[in-house]
Amino acid sequence: MLHRAYNDNQGITRAFNLNILSHLNHSADANFDLDNFEHYAFYNPVEGRIEMHLVSQCDQTVQLGDTCIDFLEGESIHTENSHKYTPSEFEGLSAQSGWKSVKHWMANQQMFGVHLLKATDHD
Repeated sequence: MLHRAYNDNQGITRAFNLNILSHLNHSADANFDLDNFEHYAFYNPVEGRIEMHLVSQCDQTVQLGDTCIDFLEGESIHTENSHKYTPSEFEGLSAQSGWKSVKHWMANQQMFGVHLLKATDHD
């Protein structure tokens, strides 16, 4: 399910990921050729996250401002981590950070949740 969500047939996530390079072209005086990169997303079970990358499809040099960046074919730019937690894992992480779970709502067969948190020092 996660693989399909981040590798959708419509190419929405791919376009979102490639937009990072487009944004750099416009805002950071870069010259990324979007056709030379391919979207790659996968679930990393050790880290409990989806990783998104843009993989160079050829050896190339990109100008980013005053800096030249060389990419080898197959080399990737790690663009995003999207962590996935069970409700109990999320509550544990929240507690470690000084937050207490007040309530949570789950949808889609427990695959998506919204959590209401309260700072533990404000009880």
